[in-house]
Amino acid sequence: MNNQMLQNKLSADCESCFGLCCVALPYAKSADFAFDKGAGVPCQNLQKDYCCGIHNKLRDEGFKGCTVYECFGAGQKVSQVTYRGLDWRNQPDTAKEMFDVFPIMQQLHEMLLYLDESMKLGDAKPLYGGLRSIYEKTEQLTNLESAEILKLDIPAHRAEVNGFLLKTSELVRSRVKNRKQPRGKNLFGARLIGADLRGSDLRGALLIAANLKGADMRVCDFIGADLRDADLSDANLEGSFFLTQAQINSSKGNAETKLPSTLNRPTHW
Repeated sequence: MNNQMLQNKLSADCESCFGLCCVALPYAKSADFAFDKGAGVPCQNLQKDYCCGIHNKLRDEGFKGCTVYECFGAGQKVSQVTYRGLDWRNQPDTAKEMFDVFPIMQQLHEMLLYLDESMKLGDAKPLYGGLRSIYEKTEQLTNLESAEILKLDIPAHRAEVNGFLLKTSELVRSRVKNRKQPRGKNLFGARLIGADLRGSDLRGALLIAANLKGADMRVCDFIGADLRDADLSDANLEGSFFLTQAQINSSKGNAETKLPSTLNRPTHW
């Protein structure tokens, strides 16, 4: 894959990455991970070719957390573009910097993903000019040299991007009449069986272990929503947006769950 393709890819291409998520990020022993690992420490399952030795059985081996992580293409971007294919094992003096750049790039690529999706939503057409401008600005940031990336004010830039995403959300959801917004964002374990949630703003909602069986969740904004172990069996999420594959992978569902056309049904459902 050439550099131009890598720059425009907003989903993980692990074969073009130096296993950055398996090294740079820390995790603690829990229901999601089988053991503790510190930041900058290679996972013991990471092989010399930067592939995961248990990739096909992560859930069975106690690494559910790995199956619901998404770098949005930041891994290959840092590996092949920012560091021009020079890996951290052969260039150990760059290792710490590379591991620090990676989570910043991940945030920028996540913003690009949402902006790209916004520009494909017909209801957001009045915003296309501004969305294109902020997308190009964000993309330019991802192409900076490593030292400049480390100096970026990510919260400030995210706030600028978020302004456009909020406007996009309102335009898209406004076509749903008689919207019924759930009370609050803390919906941990909530019983919402068959609930009419059409057009809801679920940004940042805690839907962990919520029972959403048969719920109507069409045209909802899911940006940042926590769907870990939420039961989406028989639920309808068609037309919902800012919903990622990682969020869906973290939930439960069945063959009757209706998803946006851009997302795949997880194999563990």
